[in-house]
Amino acid sequence: MVKVIVILAIVLACVFGIIGFPRSLDQLKANVSHNIRLGLDLKGGSHLVLQVQVQDAARTQADQLIESLREGARVANIIVEGYDRNDPRTLADTNTIQVNVHGVDQAKTQAFRALVADKYPDWLLTPVNAADYRLNMKPSALIELKRNTVTQERETIERRVNALGLTEPTVQDHGAPETQSEILVELPGVDDPARVKDLIGTTAQLKIVEVKNEGPWKSKEEALGAKGGILPIGTEVLNWPASANNGSGGWYLVSRSPVITGQDMRSARAATDSDSPGRWECSFTLSQDGARRFEKFTGANIGNRLGVILDEQIRSVATIQSAISDSGRINGLSTEQEASDLSLVLRTGALPAGIRYLQERTIGPSLGADSIREGLYAGVAGLIAVILAMLVYYKKAGINAVLALLLNTILLIAALSYFGATLTLPGIAGVILTIGMAVDSNVLIFERIREELRAGKSIPAAVDAGFGKAWWTIVDTHVTTIVSCLFLFLFGTGPVRGFAVTLVIGLLANVFTAVFVSKVIFDWELGGRKQITALSI
Repeated sequence: MVKVIVILAIVLACVFGIIGFPRSLDQLKANVSHNIRLGLDLKGGSHLVLQVQVQDAARTQADQLIESLREGARVANIIVEGYDRNDPRTLADTNTIQVNVHGVDQAKTQAFRALVADKYPDWLLTPVNAADYRLNMKPSALIELKRNTVTQERETIERRVNALGLTEPTVQDHGAPETQSEILVELPGVDDPARVKDLIGTTAQLKIVEVKNEGPWKSKEEALGAKGGILPIGTEVLNWPASANNGSGGWYLVSRSPVITGQDMRSARAATDSDSPGRWECSFTLSQDGARRFEKFTGANIGNRLGVILDEQIRSVATIQSAISDSGRINGLSTEQEASDLSLVLRTGALPAGIRYLQERTIGPSLGADSIREGLYAGVAGLIAVILAMLVYYKKAGINAVLALLLNTILLIAALSYFGATLTLPGIAGVILTIGMAVDSNVLIFERIREELRAGKSIPAAVDAGFGKAWWTIVDTHVTTIVSCLFLFLFGTGPVRGFAVTLVIGLLANVFTAVFVSKVIFDWELGGRKQITALSI
């Protein structure tokens, strides 16, 4: 009786996991659609191929070297007139990353060389003349930079996509390994692909930089004209677009070397703007190291101005009133959605480089509907054929196998629902294969029972012996298949993983139905008869 209650409880839990508590036919359809998640090949969605603009990370790396060199030279009392770098604009340009150092105090030449050799082993120092030097990133370090940039880009995009709550998105490397700078993104059932593309593509390279106490100018040309057409070394001119907060906006002269960057970000969240009712802001908190550097800089530059730069565009400019420690805010955002999206990309990390869309393809739900229909036809046809074969060959015992088979299918679908797994076309293939393996388990048990009956054992003893002897054979075949699925999951991607997950869940369900449930049905049938003279098997 206890076993029957356990089986009924499991069946009810499975049915609830699939259909919930529907109050109408429409709600039943909605619950099934929500609980059984479909992959890109069944539900439709977006297929994107992105190219990582590694040259952005190269420029950032050079800027960080300049800032570090400046600080190291100051601590070592080495006078240096200035620094600049080359400006790689394409992927091919990243084969050379170069930083130029001008006007090194000739009395400190040895100290400067020792500084570079000690702290920057990834850079090759070459003298240009007695006071000027050139630093080039070593080829091995450059290869590592490219590989790390693509890896970080992929992981950051994956965090952003997962934070949107999309069902089983695919984010993986794409293209030839030796030149790999591409990422494949598949988004099943995307409701707003334009917004997702914006979130994926937002580099969110946050920098807080020193704003030189000049300007603003009305145009970039005016700013360049004010400096005689040549900007001071280590500076650039950026725009602060006009808004309700800053009136007509303007162009500002800012330092290329940031005080802090998005890598110093610890958390970020959307909030209402306390200075502008009806508008929104993004408040952020810095890491311990970032907070220390920020406090040191702001404390030494009270009265000067700071600019918040996001993706090479000024978002706000403020005067430093006092030392600032571990927090700040980006205000003047128009909507809650804009503030939430910005906090999301900052919270999940800045992309180390920009991206360019190489390929964009939308898979319509009609194609997925065709796949579902054909897959269901195949599954139902196979199921009917199996049921007929079991009933014809094993007579009434075949009914036992059919009940176990149906319960196995219900368990499998319910497990996919509870685990939040995604059903793909290969997943449907896994379901069909599971049906075959479930039948195989019943065949093993029934044939063992027949052997025991031929050996002269009583029917109850033959049933017990059949299940007992078939148990280890079933375990052996299932364990070897599960191990194979484990390798498919570890080394496969996308659809291959879906096939492996579906098959493993089906195998585990099969052990329960073929051994436990089927045995309970036999015991119930035999226990209700006073005298057992024959078994229909």
